[in-house]
Amino acid sequence: MPNAVDQLFAVQNEIRKAEAEANRPQGSVTLVAVSKTFDADTIRPVIEAGQRVFGENRVQEAQLKWPYMRSDFPDLELHLIGPLQSNKTQEAVALFDVIETVDREKIAAALSLEMKKQNRFPRLYVQVNTGSEPQKAGIEPKEAVAFVTRCRDVHGLIVEGLMCIPPADENPGPHFALLEKIAREAQVEKLSMGMSGDYEIAIGFGATSVRVGSAIFGSR
Repeated sequence: MPNAVDQLFAVQNEIRKAEAEANRPQGSVTLVAVSKTFDADTIRPVIEAGQRVFGENRVQEAQLKWPYMRSDFPDLELHLIGPLQSNKTQEAVALFDVIETVDREKIAAALSLEMKKQNRFPRLYVQVNTGSEPQKAGIEPKEAVAFVTRCRDVHGLIVEGLMCIPPADENPGPHFALLEKIAREAQVEKLSMGMSGDYEIAIGFGATSVRVGSAIFGSR
């Protein structure tokens, strides 16, 4: 099993190199360390090495790990990067700082109500299914700009960015380019794109955050 702290530093170096190659300022890309399926004992050394932003796929799993780690490290930032079920909206709003997977009207409405109720306002990203894959979450690309507008105008939500997961068997570049184009049209500034196998490519296409798990923690 690789040493997660050494792997973290290696990924950070690769991000800095990719920023330089893309003529982007150093530090313009946020590393979201994807800690899903890994326990607190595995994650803690990475926190102690300075990493502060983490991504989890499931609300229930995150609830078991993060509240007590946050008591030791109150500056942690937690992203939900897996699909959000409407019956988990209350827990998601209470726990996460960023929800990256807003992808349908029902979730937008539920988030709007719950955020007002809790007076807690996680930052929001709309997930776009750039490959139109039937098994994958995300709004269709052709509907994305209108959906972002409805999130703002109908549900009173502030959408900070867009997120995508390109098809595993395709060149990710065109998908990253498509997400960047949609973001410009929708007037959102943040792009969450790129994972362990393609985050350097994503940085070249304008990613503002990359979601890296196995390259830090090893295979699940």
